[in-house]
Amino acid sequence: MTSTERPFLNRRLAEFGTTIFAEMSALALSTGSINLGQGFPDTDGPEEVREAAVRALREGRGNQYPPGPGIPELRTAVAAHQQRRYGLSYDPGTEVLVTAGATEAIAAALLALVEPGDEVVAFEPYYDSYAACIAMAGGTRVPVTLRPHEGSFRLDLDELRAAVTDRTRLLLINTPHNPTGTVLTRAELTAIAELAVERDLLVVTDEVYEHLVFDDAEHVPLATFPGMRERTVTIGSAGKTFSFTGWKVGWVTSAPGLVTAVRSAKQYLTYVASGPFQYAVAEALALPESYFTAFRDDLLAKRDLLAAGLAEAGFRVFKPAGTYFITTDIRPLGESDGIAFCRALPERAGVVAIPNAVFYDHREAGAPFVRFAFCKQRAVLQEAVKRLKTLAG
Repeated sequence: MTSTERPFLNRRLAEFGTTIFAEMSALALSTGSINLGQGFPDTDGPEEVREAAVRALREGRGNQYPPGPGIPELRTAVAAHQQRRYGLSYDPGTEVLVTAGATEAIAAALLALVEPGDEVVAFEPYYDSYAACIAMAGGTRVPVTLRPHEGSFRLDLDELRAAVTDRTRLLLINTPHNPTGTVLTRAELTAIAELAVERDLLVVTDEVYEHLVFDDAEHVPLATFPGMRERTVTIGSAGKTFSFTGWKVGWVTSAPGLVTAVRSAKQYLTYVASGPFQYAVAEALALPESYFTAFRDDLLAKRDLLAAGLAEAGFRVFKPAGTYFITTDIRPLGESDGIAFCRALPERAGVVAIPNAVFYDHREAGAPFVRFAFCKQRAVLQEAVKRLKTLAG
């Protein structure tokens, strides 16, 4: 076999092709469908935050390489946010790292902390970058499946404990959870923390939806539990909280040794990114509590609008306790293959969704579930609901 006949993609990434988001977004464009697949808002965030970015550009702040760890203003703002909301104290100089969105933070953390052959336990269904980043680090992913229970998806703590072996290096936790909308309870987080301490595990927690928690659910950072601050890498992001997903501004907070390790990998990924936007996000994090409350209330109303419409269209709806997303079961519609259903849905109803099966190692466990995003304008959601109701005949 010649060099031009061999597969170019290395074996670790051979299972990963074009993402489902690219495929479904292309379908939305080609069919003129409403895109409730990819999780980005269709309106911009606060005007004062956008103007802060414009001001930084005009004043020449961030137009050249920003400092490798992130500008001091943003690192200070992140530390203040963690202290104000959760009572977590971090040194902006040694315990905060700015990244090119949460995706880079996840990649850098896994590349830095996972040795080839190490096992990484993660909850499935999981955001698609998790599997790819574990593979790039040479690790072995060990899924623990969140299963439907009384209208939501829940964690089986016994299954989690059984998944941890002598080869386990790290737990990869996501709460609020994408795609199911599950928010881990204090009792669940307590058990996870006790397991991590008992087995001396590192933990990476993806908390990008921390401000999008509904009803009586509560977001509690894992780093607040006994023994966890020194072993937990917490990941946050501005994109979901402030509706500027294209700015790609994320961050890591952790103990100095862990932040240094993650920075060692991060510097060879993007090195730095999003210079002017870092100044704007620093101002965004200092917005009054009324902003966060109004933003959450708006998303809650949109969740309820779409959830009611999906139920009327014949889906079984799992109402999320957090995030941008609603997971549905298509079996009441006489369907069982979510991938085939989503590929046909644009032609059938003029709406795009995402099949949850692509977020599972155990594809059969996710086969009947489909995810819809509700971070869109109300008129868009109302039109989508109108179109989807045609599925019910």
